[in-house]
Amino acid sequence: MKIIIVGATGTIGKHVSAALQKDHEILKAGSKSGDLQVDISSPESIENFYKHAREFDALVCVSGDGHFGPLSGMTDADFKVGVNSKLMGQVNLVLIGQHYINSKGSFTLTSGSLAEDPVLLGANLSTMNGAINGFVHGAAIELENGVRINAVAPGVVEESPVYFPFFPGHIPVSMNRVTQAYIKSVLGAQTGQVFKVI
Repeated sequence: MKIIIVGATGTIGKHVSAALQKDHEILKAGSKSGDLQVDISSPESIENFYKHAREFDALVCVSGDGHFGPLSGMTDADFKVGVNSKLMGQVNLVLIGQHYINSKGSFTLTSGSLAEDPVLLGANLSTMNGAINGFVHGAAIELENGVRINAVAPGVVEESPVYFPFFPGHIPVSMNRVTQAYIKSVLGAQTGQVFKVI
């Protein structure tokens, strides 16, 4: 399979890339590095990215920025960081990518545990994660040619100790478990699912 991984050099992306590249052709994409460059907050950049990537069998997105901060001081501009990047960036990867992906291909997006288990300062990310999950459910019944779509929703991961203080009482999840959820989405048969790793 030819698999595109957006955010391939990130904390999660590097593990997903390493696991899948053993048996598949991997195209690594990032905002500044990788085989291909893409700014997921720009539909024009996404369109250009797909034209260069050409046909592919699966896309995994482990990229997307959000705003982390107190609700009391949050502004429209703060909130739109998550809307334009984590939410619409991933949505547009699907809206545009559906016209390039091979039949029976798959999209795997990334949401997160904050959709259902919020923490202080995380209202923006809770909203984006919930919206991504909703998009996956809705898109799954309309994508054509046997194309599947799922999301992986991890909790705070073991390799991100800088975030531990913001997740009191949460047990960090192992990178192996998170990686396996992405593999399940890419190589399995399910669609419209949110694979929670908590």
